Amino acid sequence: MKPFRIFIGWDSREPEAYEVAAHSLRRHASVPVEVRPIKQAALREQGLYTREADPLASTEFTYTRFLTPHLAGFEGHALFCDCDFLWTGDIAELIALIDPAKAVSCVQHDHRPPEETKMDNAVQTRYPRKNWSSLMVFNCAHLSVRKLDAATINRETGAYLHRMQWAADDEIGAIPETWNWLEGWCKAAPGEIPKVIHYTRGGPWFEKWRDVEFADLWRAEWARVRGDL
Repeated sequence: MKPFRIFIGWDSREPEAYEVAAHSLRRHASVPVEVRPIKQAALREQGLYTREADPLASTEFTYTRFLTPHLAGFEGHALFCDCDFLWTGDIAELIALIDPAKAVSCVQHDHRPPEETKMDNAVQTRYPRKNWSSLMVFNCAHLSVRKLDAATINRETGAYLHRMQWAADDEIGAIPETWNWLEGWCKAAPGEIPKVIHYTRGGPWFEKWRDVEFADLWRAEWARVRGDL
C-alpha cells in the first residue's frame, strides 16, 4: 500500500506549529502516510514559485499550497493542510469520506471572523469561502485540478485560487466540520474533541493566544515532539 501523501504549509515564524501538525497526524494515522513541508524558499530555489511578495499574504504558504497537485505529480489523491493544525483523529477516517469523483474536497465553512488581526498581528481578511483552502484533499489527476500548474499559481489572483474558481461548484466535495474545526468560531459539544483543531486565529505557540480552546492538547503534543512525554 502506497503511503497517502500529505503536504503541510511551513512558515519560518512558526516552525513548531508544523512539527506538531505533522507529529499529531502521524501519531493518529492507521495507514501509511508521507508527510512533507511546503517551504516557499525551497520552491523558489527550484524555480517553481516566482510570485512577488504579497503584503496581504498572512503566511509563507498562502499561494504555494496550490502547488500540492504539482508536487504530487498530478497523480492520485493528496492532502494539503495549514501548519496551525492539531490532529486528534485518524486520517484514514477522513480518506474514507472522500468522493473520488470530486476534484477537491474540503470543509465548506461560512467563516466570518470578527477579529481584525490574527497570529502575530497579521491582518485578518474576510472573503467568500474563507478557510476552505486551509485543508484540501485534491484528486490530482482531475482535469480541473490539472489547471493548477506552476504558471497558474504564479499568475492567478488570490480570489481565483482560494475561492476554488478553478473547479466547478459541483466538483467540490464537502467534508464534515470536525475535520477542520476552527478555534474561536466553531462550537464543540460538551466533552467533544474535534478530529482536527485549527488554531486559525493564532495558537498556543504565540504569547497572545496561549489560552485558546484546546491549547492544553497542543502543548501536550509539543511535549511529545520534544520527547518530554
